[in-house]
Amino acid sequence: MKLYGKTAVITGSAQGIGKAIAEIFASEGAKIVISDINIESAQQTADAIKTQYAIEAIAVAGNVSKLEDCEVLVKTSLDKFNKIDILINNAGITKDNLVLRMSEAEWDAVIAVNLKGVFNCIKSVSRYMLKRREGRIINIASVVGQMGNAGQINYSASKGGIIAVTKTCAREFASRNILVNAIAPGFIRTAMTDKLTEEQKQAMTSTIPLARLGEVSDIAKASLFLAGDDSAYITGQVLAVNGGMYM
Repeated sequence: MKLYGKTAVITGSAQGIGKAIAEIFASEGAKIVISDINIESAQQTADAIKTQYAIEAIAVAGNVSKLEDCEVLVKTSLDKFNKIDILINNAGITKDNLVLRMSEAEWDAVIAVNLKGVFNCIKSVSRYMLKRREGRIINIASVVGQMGNAGQINYSASKGGIIAVTKTCAREFASRNILVNAIAPGFIRTAMTDKLTEEQKQAMTSTIPLARLGEVSDIAKASLFLAGDDSAYITGQVLAVNGGMYM
C-alpha cells in the first residue's frame, strides 16, 4: 500500500474529484479527513469509505474561505489522527459570466473559496508540517488557469493564482522537506458536465486531442502519484491532466 499509515486531509471531498481522491487514498491505506461545507454529504462519504476500505475516516464541516474554519479542520484532524501527512486543496466553486456582466459578488465569491481557501488551508497546516519537517501539499488548479477561458475570468484568475501559490510555497517549504505541487485538470466528467447537452459535450471534446473528457479517476491517480514516494524529488510543478488540451 502506497500510503499506509499516512493521514490525508482533502477539502471539498464529499463528491466529485475530491471524493475520488479520498477513495483511492483510502484504498492505498491512508486515513482520511473528508472536509466539505455540506456536513451531511461529507459524513455519508466518510462512512462509505470506512465501510468499503476498512479505513478510519472522519468528516469535518467547514468553509475554506474562512481561516478559522481551516484552523479547526487542522486541529480536529490532529486531535483524531495525531498527524497530517498530506493536504489536498480541492474545494472550489464557479460563478461564470462575461467580464462586462460579472458582478463584484461573483468575482469575490470565487476568489474567496478557490484562491483564499488554498492560502487559508496551507497557512493552517504549515506550522505543523514545518515543525515536523515533512509533508505533501497538492493543489487542484485547472487548465483554464494556464490558458484562460471566456466567461470565467474569476475562475481562471483563481486557478492561475493557485499555480503561483504552489510555486511560492514550494520554494518556501523545500528546506523542510515539504513538497508542494499542483494538478491542472482539463475537462473532467463530473455531475456538472453530465448536465450538459450532447452538443455542448461535443464542442468541449473537439478541443481535446484525445477526443474525450477525463474521468475523476484520472485526477485521483495523479494525486496518488504526487502524494507517494515515487514523487520524492518533485516540487513546485504543475501536472497537466487534460488529454492534450493545453500543452
